[in-house]
Amino acid sequence: MNKVPLTARGAEKLREELNHLKTVIRPRITQAIAEARAHGDLKENAEYHAAREQQSFTEGRIKEIESKLANCQIIDVTRLNAQGKIVFGATVELADADTGDEVTYQIVGEDEADIKQGRISVTSPIARALIGKKEGDVAVVQAPGGVKEYDICAVRYI
Repeated sequence: MNKVPLTARGAEKLREELNHLKTVIRPRITQAIAEARAHGDLKENAEYHAAREQQSFTEGRIKEIESKLANCQIIDVTRLNAQGKIVFGATVELADADTGDEVTYQIVGEDEADIKQGRISVTSPIARALIGKKEGDVAVVQAPGGVKEYDICAVRYI
């Protein structure tokens, strides 16, 4: 299995979620199941079935996070010597060549991507067009809406 790239911040967030699921949510569900069992007949006990369903979902998420953390390659962009090139984890300021609108993106792993927070997946069309370029270059993006050109204004490793 190939290692999945993950930023240091993304790995930390996954560890925090895993800790929260194991130390807060799991005990809460166990308590809810115990209380529902105390009510008697389990066949018609909606509270019991809801708690068991939530337990199943939570255990699945715990296994998913543990698997992601076991199969990831954590990349700390602040320690890379990329020589000004856009690489995984870099934060890039772009200007639309047509409109001049400026946007800032950080290139992250698929699990960390959140366009509202300016984090785009390394597999996205924009990120693929940016990788390897430097400040001052023009990136041509083959997007679903057509071809877009972006001027690369700045590259930061934060």
